[in-house]
Amino acid sequence: MSQRRPVTSRVLQPKLADGPLDNPLKAWAAYSEAWSRYALPARMAYFYTSWRDLEPEPGRYRFAEWESNRWDSDNGRGKHIVFRLYLDYPNRPVGVPQWVIDRGVAMRAYDIPDIGRGLAPDYDDPRLLHPLLEFIGALGDRYNRNPRIAFVALGTLGFWGEWHTWPRTELFPSEATQRAVVQSYRQAFPNKVLLARLPYPATSTPWMGYHDDMFPEDTDYLNGQGHEWYFLPTLRRAGRENNWKVAAIGAEMVPNQGKKYLSTEWERTRTMLERMHLSWVGPYCPILETDLNAEQLENARWMTRRMGYQFRLRRVAWQLRNRELRLQVEGVNEGVAPFYYPWQVRVALLREGADVVQEEPVSVDIRQWLPGDFRFSSAVPLRASSGTYRLALGIIDPWQNRPDIRFASDLPLLGGWTVLDTITL
Repeated sequence: MSQRRPVTSRVLQPKLADGPLDNPLKAWAAYSEAWSRYALPARMAYFYTSWRDLEPEPGRYRFAEWESNRWDSDNGRGKHIVFRLYLDYPNRPVGVPQWVIDRGVAMRAYDIPDIGRGLAPDYDDPRLLHPLLEFIGALGDRYNRNPRIAFVALGTLGFWGEWHTWPRTELFPSEATQRAVVQSYRQAFPNKVLLARLPYPATSTPWMGYHDDMFPEDTDYLNGQGHEWYFLPTLRRAGRENNWKVAAIGAEMVPNQGKKYLSTEWERTRTMLERMHLSWVGPYCPILETDLNAEQLENARWMTRRMGYQFRLRRVAWQLRNRELRLQVEGVNEGVAPFYYPWQVRVALLREGADVVQEEPVSVDIRQWLPGDFRFSSAVPLRASSGTYRLALGIIDPWQNRPDIRFASDLPLLGGWTVLDTITL
């Protein structure tokens, strides 16, 4: 009786599955304070931080303390980080270091209804600006290549770091100072996606991401109603409505209105999310409302899957020839945006369990997987000994050094790897 020959090729069409609710670098960048509770997983933590807290004395930085106290708190641990620097946060202690104030920098008092009280520094004073730019450089030295950092909000200027001091417009810095700050961030963080509030002259660049701080209420016209100062009309006038293809669009939902925007205002929420190609919401986001009803929770799940990327595998073909694996993959990005970092795709052979016998990089840039179809192929030289293996695919998070992006396909997972098939060498 003749033995069966091992299968040397196969074409697979994986079944559709619900998209994961916990993929990284998308969906929710939530407050991660001690009081934070989540109705759905939050894979990113959003932190405001002041210059005063991080540089209490010239050149003495408290980065390690910040990371230990905030990043690794109960609700921050294990998450990627989004942060925004501020100098002036209404109703909070001033964010400018005392040693800068002591140099004679003017701190201008304000008390504004619906905003609060505070002290706005003279941003144009060189005694503030020069050390501020040096501090931004130090931030970059510490965090530009830190793979845990997801996105960096420009922040820094204006109330809450929101790049405005409305209605006290005389408190805002000159355009020259704005441009100096933007240039400093760009030099300090060449490997990170930066997000500005809006495309002002100083922030209207082809590489910039943007952040809508009043989503979805002030995002765009709906049924002919709205204002020209809304988020998307402002991007269109500046010619930046397609920046989402290269840099993330984030947003904060109108604070404490999550239930409304998941129910009676759901049409607005869904429409604006898709229209702006939204990748994530935070720091206030509706999953902080832990008593969502069934309808609201289902709509929040829809948002999770639709925001940013969602990759589904449609067709996988593999062939063994002369100790070489030839792999062809076709898929679709069902989200509204790409993935913004060059995380590496790898093919692996796994033994029983999840032991990796061999893994090889695939030459493909997942940042190019815009919404719609994508495909890639690879020829992998096989070094494993004879035997039966699971053929697996993974997209590697460089922070954890393991696969951490899952597909919306009905395929098994082993140690984070998506198992495509079984092969015999």
